[in-house]
Amino acid sequence: MADRCALVFPGQGAYLPGVLMPLAEEEPLVEETLRVLDAAATRAGRAAPSGFLLEERAPAPATTAGPAPGDLHAALFAAEMVLFRVLTERLELRPDVLLGHSFGELVALTAAGVYSPEDGMALVAARDDAFAACPPGPGGMVALGLSASRAEALLEGLGEWEVTVAADNSPRQCVVSGPAGPLERVRRAAEAAGIGATGLPVPYAFHHRSLAPVAGEFARRAAGLRRGPAQYLLHSAILGRRLDGDDTVADLVAAHLVRPTRFTDAVRTLHADGVDVFVECGPRGVLSDLVRETVPGVRAIAPLRHRAGLRELTEMLTGAPAGSPAGATGPGTGPGRRPVEAPSRAPWIGGTTTADPGPPRHQRAAAPGAGPGVPALPDRQVIVETLRTLYAEALGYPPEVLTDDAHLEADLGIDSIKQTELFARAAAHFGRGLPADGSRLTSYTTLKALAGLMAALPADDGHRAEALS
Repeated sequence: MADRCALVFPGQGAYLPGVLMPLAEEEPLVEETLRVLDAAATRAGRAAPSGFLLEERAPAPATTAGPAPGDLHAALFAAEMVLFRVLTERLELRPDVLLGHSFGELVALTAAGVYSPEDGMALVAARDDAFAACPPGPGGMVALGLSASRAEALLEGLGEWEVTVAADNSPRQCVVSGPAGPLERVRRAAEAAGIGATGLPVPYAFHHRSLAPVAGEFARRAAGLRRGPAQYLLHSAILGRRLDGDDTVADLVAAHLVRPTRFTDAVRTLHADGVDVFVECGPRGVLSDLVRETVPGVRAIAPLRHRAGLRELTEMLTGAPAGSPAGATGPGTGPGRRPVEAPSRAPWIGGTTTADPGPPRHQRAAAPGAGPGVPALPDRQVIVETLRTLYAEALGYPPEVLTDDAHLEADLGIDSIKQTELFARAAAHFGRGLPADGSRLTSYTTLKALAGLMAALPADDGHRAEALS
């Protein structure tokens, strides 16, 4: 039997400023989808998501989160919906099932076709508006470095009945939530016992019974939105079952804010049903890491762990181990949408995914030929190794920390000014000129991506390649 694929949609910790910037330069679906979602967000009284997703210096979560972070949630929803369209329409990813985590369940409902994109944005806005209409008392959430069952035993031993497990994320991580005072006592007790305990930047105790009035208001507002039949199979980590009708969608909306997210159980259930490929449909890669902790050996892919263009997304999806299915459908067949009653077990990627999308649109006219006296560039991996050596020497880092896919800013702390300076040195080393078209160097966030850019640059006749010492 061919591998089956699940698309997983992350929750509200998945924001990454400017995450769609490189993709928008190459793929028209990005701007096409954002135009629709920008208009829907504006109608709902939110800022246009494109301002957060297409600008590298857009506000970070700390400056957009708050008691009612509607703009942030609209941006998260838009980022995941854009990636869903690119994966399923442009790259012909064929998911067998959709799975959301917390807030991501609302995105999964929309991706499945239960809500239109416009009504999905209205659903997200209704959730925030419900908080404004029924503001709960102060509370919060703490991530603990232990299983949900051990966390429940800890809470019972401490006698903190007001604090409950909100999210069972993996065998080694869960999140508890509750009122501020009791939650802080739990955090201190966990730290004293040598358990990792990290407070999350949220204003309320999500997935907690104290949000029942908000949940009721949310369900009331959501009831006015149009719903249609799901075109993909959906599994809910909150309800712990498949969503197979309009009644279960209503149950999920009503339970969304008060019942825990049992992500560990959901991943294990899908894996037992034959799912061996999990693709994270959103920024960063938190869920992919949790999937690997839960079911070691499965393939978990995070296409937008950092800002990436279409070529990089394609490489991530088609970099399957030898023998993995790559799909055999002919050009133009498309994946279509899967009927819920009889999900197909066809290969999880359509035939067009293996095609090379070519260089980014803004580079296609620039030939990388060498000028007089400037040697041709070596192959891509040699460029990566050379960049690793040059960057490590300039930064004083051990070369081994500069892995091919390490995010230069998020993982290594290299700011945009330093990145530009380092790449200019590397370009001079190879006898190449910097992009003359205003390309944002920080869109290329890994050594592997920078090597691809280097290979597309024209020779700089005023420089000669330096010899390696």
